[in-house]
Amino acid sequence: MNKIIAKKQLSEDVFRMEIEAPYIAESRKAGQFIILQLDNHFGERIPLTIADANEDKGTITIIYQAVGKTTINLSRLNEGDYIENLLGPLGMPTKIENVGTVVCVGGGIGVAPLHPIVQAYKKAGNKVISIIGARNKDLLIMEEDIKKWSDEVIICTDDGSYGRKDLVTAPLKELCEGNIPNEVIAIGPPIMMKFVSETTRPFNVHTMVSLNTIMVDGTGMCGGCRVTVGGETKFVCVDGPEFDGHKVDFDNMMLRQKSYKSQEAEATHKCRIGLTHGGEK
Repeated sequence: MNKIIAKKQLSEDVFRMEIEAPYIAESRKAGQFIILQLDNHFGERIPLTIADANEDKGTITIIYQAVGKTTINLSRLNEGDYIENLLGPLGMPTKIENVGTVVCVGGGIGVAPLHPIVQAYKKAGNKVISIIGARNKDLLIMEEDIKKWSDEVIICTDDGSYGRKDLVTAPLKELCEGNIPNEVIAIGPPIMMKFVSETTRPFNVHTMVSLNTIMVDGTGMCGGCRVTVGGETKFVCVDGPEFDGHKVDFDNMMLRQKSYKSQEAEATHKCRIGLTHGGEK
């Protein structure tokens, strides 16, 4: 059982939650994630990146968007409530080295898992330039957290309500055309990570992306998180979640994600029909 220590709503459906998990807090590294299950009997297992940790308090911080059954139920819990199961830290940590200049690109909720990576790169002595984006100002998260560990922060919004009215790839291209960065890491929607990778490809900039695929067990057993990287099958939960963005088959990944969502919607629809018919009887 893991106690919820603090909870804060960041935007309309995005929440920050600090949870008691001393062993995970002590051993986690940037880029790793947990598997969360609200209860033992009917709880779905979902992967969530560790956005921060406090070893002294023995807590980890997660930031999530309430978009599905489990995350909506999670958002209904409050300080003092308990989560039955947390498994972690899982996945391979980010390879952090002093390489020079690193550009960290985050889109939407992807800014949350980007935060510990920005922090780690800065602590390693790098110059860190962060580009964070959202559809509008109200959906932008963790701006101050990112600024704390960045030498420069560029903010983009789709509607121009805050920062630049641009996609995150626009300032990234400008940076590559100037003093080419030594490394780029991107976290966000798959389509964003794909175009970040295509933006850096002509400049031959080492580009890592953190993938968020369908995941069940988080230990490589189910195969639901498989992706094609450099023509080989990889499992996001054990081989990743970070991969060379220039080698990831994003089109195949997005097709698989879309397929899972279609199947889930169909199953939900059939379930609702069954429940309705059952009620009529």
